Amino acid sequence: MLTLFYLETFVGRQIMAVMIEPIKAEFGATDAQMGLLTGLGFAIVFALVGISAGRLADKVNRTYLLAASALLWGIITLLSGLATGFIMLLIIRMLIAVAEAPVTSASLSLLADSYPIERRSFAISCFTSGATFAAIIALTVGAYWVEHYGWRQTFFIISTPALLISLLFFFVMPEPRRGQYDSLVNAPNPTPTTNLTGFRSSAKALLQRKDYRLLVASSAIATVGANAFGMWNATFLVRSHDLTLSQAGMMAGFFGGGAAAVGILLSGYLSDRIARRKGVLWLPLLGHILGWICITIYFIWPKGLGDEYSFSGVPFAMLFCTLASFFSVWWVSPCLTLLTSIVPGNQRALAISMQTVLITFLGLGLGPMLVGLLSDLLKDFMAIESLRYALIITNTTTLISVILLFKLKSYQAAQLLTTQSTNNR
Repeated sequence: MLTLFYLETFVGRQIMAVMIEPIKAEFGATDAQMGLLTGLGFAIVFALVGISAGRLADKVNRTYLLAASALLWGIITLLSGLATGFIMLLIIRMLIAVAEAPVTSASLSLLADSYPIERRSFAISCFTSGATFAAIIALTVGAYWVEHYGWRQTFFIISTPALLISLLFFFVMPEPRRGQYDSLVNAPNPTPTTNLTGFRSSAKALLQRKDYRLLVASSAIATVGANAFGMWNATFLVRSHDLTLSQAGMMAGFFGGGAAAVGILLSGYLSDRIARRKGVLWLPLLGHILGWICITIYFIWPKGLGDEYSFSGVPFAMLFCTLASFFSVWWVSPCLTLLTSIVPGNQRALAISMQTVLITFLGLGLGPMLVGLLSDLLKDFMAIESLRYALIITNTTTLISVILLFKLKSYQAAQLLTTQSTNNR
């Protein structure tokens, strides 16, 4: 049920990718304005309320909180289809951010209290795979709806499931006992449950942990390029590979979303089985490096090159899109599992919400907006190919995440040596 609601919220986010062109045409918006609508406007509000929502999830019944969130999300999404102008739609998108604020922190907190650490990574990968399956739905079925029924009717359609999910949360889903598996955590530097209750003291305690800071920073920066890719990929295929909106959505959803779904589930499976022998961070590092190489090749691949070796109507470049999507999500489950194991149980939702706020602000907010701005700036020099080069530039941010994860790996090794040295005395 948690995955179902997470999937629903990401359908609402990702479907904006196939609405960019029709909304831009109807309201006469620029690429930068569409970047604001699809990312930064949502992210600013989410950043303002997200941490408070996470703190709330540490104190109240989490299933009831999610029930209220689903109800509010469904109502506001329905209102999106009634927008009469760009500003009105932007304000509604900001209100959706308020409704979504508790979703990730409350859900991951529930999962951490429902599964022991040795099974948690795969459970988290199943949950986070909702975002990739949402991409498939939004970019395939959603593209068909937008093209045949219009973007307004599409908002009406996707709002309905959230109202039903709200009832399931309220009447069906139980609330597990908080911290019931915390005593079983085997982390390099485990943190006991604390007695801190104030927001400032709790947030300060979390930020004093170097491993938490590095982990959150690397995760957030990784989403800058990833969210830019996810939001603009269909438009890129329309502009640079001469596909129709429906074709672009189908390919971005089927190849990109499908590969990401497989990648995120596989990474969770591998993480649970290999982390104890090789450490949890080798998988995110390998995924980032391979993913960046593949996505760079995808963006620079010329239109039509190698198409004779591909399926009819499918650009050969989609091979690299598929590989990039597969590898680039390998960080998600291992890093979220590591986060739940290094913070106290009674601060877990706050820790997750702080990470989610930064991920949303940098990834969903900065990523698509940066691409839009760069595309507008490069338009005089690159014409219709300006989007291609804007995406190449934006995705170089993945290399910063690689550097931060190497620093985290070194820090963990040093902490482990210190702990072993202390125990041997």
